[in-house]
Amino acid sequence: MADDFVKAVDDGLRLSKRIYFGKDRSVAPPKPMSAMDKSSFSLLPPAPMVYAIISDPAIVDNPDIPSYQPHVHGRCDPPALIPLQMNGIELEANCYLDTAIVTVTGSWRVHCVMGSRCCDCRVAIPMGEEGSILGIEVDVPRNSYCTKLTAMEDGKDAEKVANAENGSFLKSHIFTFTVPLVDGGSNISLKVCWLQKLPFCDGQFSLCFPFSFPEYVTPAGKKVSKKEKIELYVDAGPEAEVLCKMTSHPLKERRRQAGKLYFVHEADVLSWSSNDFLFSYAVSSSRVYGSVFLYSPPRLDPDQRNMFSFYLLPGSDSRQKVFRKEVIFAVDISGSMRGKLLDDVKSALCASLLDLDPEDSFNIIAFNAETYLFSPKMEKANMEVIENATQWINMNFIVGDGTNISHSINQALEILSNTHNSIPMIFLVTDGAVEDERKICDYVKSQLTNRGSICPRIYTFGIGMYCNHYFLRMLATIGRGEHDAAYDADSVDVQMKAFFVRASSTILANVTIDDLDGLDDLEVHPSRIPDLLSQRPLIVSGRYKGTFPLALKARGVFPDMSDFTLDLTIHQSTDIPFEKILGKRQIDLLTAQAWFSENKELEETVAKISVQSGCQSEFTSLVLFEMVKVPETTGKKKKEKAAKSEVEKMTLLLRSLGVGFGSLTATVENRRPGIEEDRLPEAAEMLMKAACNCCGKICNRICCMCCIQACSQVNNQCAIVLTQFCGAIACLGCFSCCELCCGDD
Repeated sequence: MADDFVKAVDDGLRLSKRIYFGKDRSVAPPKPMSAMDKSSFSLLPPAPMVYAIISDPAIVDNPDIPSYQPHVHGRCDPPALIPLQMNGIELEANCYLDTAIVTVTGSWRVHCVMGSRCCDCRVAIPMGEEGSILGIEVDVPRNSYCTKLTAMEDGKDAEKVANAENGSFLKSHIFTFTVPLVDGGSNISLKVCWLQKLPFCDGQFSLCFPFSFPEYVTPAGKKVSKKEKIELYVDAGPEAEVLCKMTSHPLKERRRQAGKLYFVHEADVLSWSSNDFLFSYAVSSSRVYGSVFLYSPPRLDPDQRNMFSFYLLPGSDSRQKVFRKEVIFAVDISGSMRGKLLDDVKSALCASLLDLDPEDSFNIIAFNAETYLFSPKMEKANMEVIENATQWINMNFIVGDGTNISHSINQALEILSNTHNSIPMIFLVTDGAVEDERKICDYVKSQLTNRGSICPRIYTFGIGMYCNHYFLRMLATIGRGEHDAAYDADSVDVQMKAFFVRASSTILANVTIDDLDGLDDLEVHPSRIPDLLSQRPLIVSGRYKGTFPLALKARGVFPDMSDFTLDLTIHQSTDIPFEKILGKRQIDLLTAQAWFSENKELEETVAKISVQSGCQSEFTSLVLFEMVKVPETTGKKKKEKAAKSEVEKMTLLLRSLGVGFGSLTATVENRRPGIEEDRLPEAAEMLMKAACNCCGKICNRICCMCCIQACSQVNNQCAIVLTQFCGAIACLGCFSCCELCCGDD
């Protein structure tokens, strides 16, 4: 999909040469692109952008200065994408705990289509780490649109979503959708809001936002006003001191309070930003720091139990000791991992081995239908053993059929049965789904229940969309670990390395919260509290009934096996929108539980939370509504004017934004991640099946599927001629039939 997008943009840039901007010397045509700029990734949107979808190249012209254009024969198939010129851009980021709520507001002009014609426009929004769309608003001269989440009903909407051609992720971090029928020369106003994670490293939170605009989106002419605005708000909680560390754009501090910062950048610019927006800040605490927030549920929340959120920050002391590790890498080498994907996994695995300390120990299990063990026991992570392991990886990581996750997990648990003063870890990497996933979770749960105080931690890493990410998330929850994913095959190497570095940074284990047992109807997410890592804060949320304790203590174990105790300050929160920043986390955990328990009521609960918080889920669909204006009444009915000046009209269901529950069929067929195909509409599927059945009846000389695809490329005039020709032949056939039947008469 990304390659098709890049080709369409490349075609659009060539087509944009038809646009005539006048004789004004201040208007410079777009600069020719260098060979480096023409690389595939350079044409992916590096910032929020809007493109005109051009099927008929004859409509491409300057809407203000019509010019003579040579006639163009044929159509663009697939359609070309011409980047629109941008008039203004505003970025607003609100940072809470480890999450940012980002809102982008911008205006673009359809500068490449005749004023008398119209075209569809494609919007592309690149987001930061683990981005999740909250809402979209679009305003064009004739219409306005907005999105809402709705619960799917009995799978009916799910089919429509799957068949929809609008709204999807171009890459794992680039969301795109289409705005229909925008007039040439008009402006598109866009407002998009989403959540994204704030990476945490060396005691600092970082906000990274794609904000590098290519030169060809700059409006032609020096007289065009270009406004750029950035607003940044940080709320780290009361009793916390926030220190600004780095910023990529000139921000002015407007307000500072306890635990809060507010910055603004606003200016008329000659050219748009050519750098991504980066901002990092630290909460000044050298040691582990934590608090508890109490807040009420939203008014329309179906669950009216009180809510709380507990978090621990690892602190900024770089000298903090981490636990000694005993790691087993269980790596999928099934047929779908062949090629570059397996090379990237091998590269990331070898780099992870080098990151181990000499006192750590490790082992490697490679699995497809069979399992291959590097050593019958744990090996010390010295250079000689690591070199031997690297050679073993290169010799034994040979793809084969099958995906036997169960046996590899059982083998890893057996090897880690005796550990002392260390954190035993299982690092599972797979790109496929298996039939016995629930049995694996049940078995692991029973095994870890019988272990000691420090049982094996399970960290899971899913690749692509064919593996069941909710199975992997449930397995990680049971094992007090974490789940991460690389939905794009190209990002496996970088993400897998970063995930292992984060998982290896345990500084506090066996975390518990005292005095919560007295609460009624207590629910905690996640149910098994994971360890505190130096590379990520620990956040736990929950619901309860009753009176919350006036004081709480957090307890745990340090790497030297000494006890940790922290008195937690309790705050009544009114400023932080917990229902949004914790909504996606809660939805993912509950969805994993609903999958594991096959509980339909829990699925309905997830759908309600999704609609309430605006965070996507597997059981809701994103709907694009067209806001239709209602004409005002006059005369006697003046008092009975419509209460709403606009009514909502559902335009279409966008494609489901969930990751799904994996594909057993794709796993058995060894399909590689990254080549996921869109599901065809039901009618098209029936036509394809019919075509395949009839192919054998024509002596295998003509492929009906090829005919269908060829006919779909025919323009209107040719289709009319073909229809008339076929009609004439049909009439001749009727005459022949009549002659045979009634020849004597």
